[in-house]
Amino acid sequence: MSDAERKVAGEYLTPRGDLVLTAPLAFGRLHVLPVVNAFLAQYPDINIKLVLTDRNIHLVDDMIDIALRIGDLPDSSMMATKVGVVSRVTCASPEFLAAQGVPKVPSDVSTMPCITMSILAGGPKWIYVMPGAKREVSVPIRCRLEVNSADAAVQAAIAGVGVVQLLSYQAAEAVAAGKLRVILRKFERTTIPVNLVHAGQSLLPIKTRVFLEYAAPKLRKSLAA
Repeated sequence: MSDAERKVAGEYLTPRGDLVLTAPLAFGRLHVLPVVNAFLAQYPDINIKLVLTDRNIHLVDDMIDIALRIGDLPDSSMMATKVGVVSRVTCASPEFLAAQGVPKVPSDVSTMPCITMSILAGGPKWIYVMPGAKREVSVPIRCRLEVNSADAAVQAAIAGVGVVQLLSYQAAEAVAAGKLRVILRKFERTTIPVNLVHAGQSLLPIKTRVFLEYAAPKLRKSLAA
């Protein structure tokens, strides 16, 4: 066997080599990094580069092996493994709600100061779904603060700046700690899929396959919790 053939055999037949992953910032810190840490302890011959960014990196152009994507996936040659769902939630601090009142219907939010995220689509309007009728309503909001990261939005909401709309995993820690309270739950939109995505290949490197098989069930359990 030539050196080139040995290299190919090593990449495709044994769990070793470098693996490049990408995930959104907050999701990666909360859910992906713990899985990566445990994976590295079990597979000493695989090294991982974890790129946490809220920008969608192109898998092929940027040489990414696996990406965690939140949202509907466009039709492409990419292969996806679904690991769960998240939802879009509206939150505010208990102190803010005590002073301003708790919104009962989506239109109540339009009279309150709000925190928005420039990286999320929607602009100065938030979308809700009316129960029963299952129709979407667009609620104009009054933006008091615009930020470009979920962590900043969470901290501003905890400080009482206003109401914020986040993905459920972004608010999870603050909600569990009682620092934020979820409101308008019955008006939430449909859930958003979470997938592990990789380039379609006829022969998947074993390092990629091993990580997918290891990470998918752990991420499903983490998201379900």
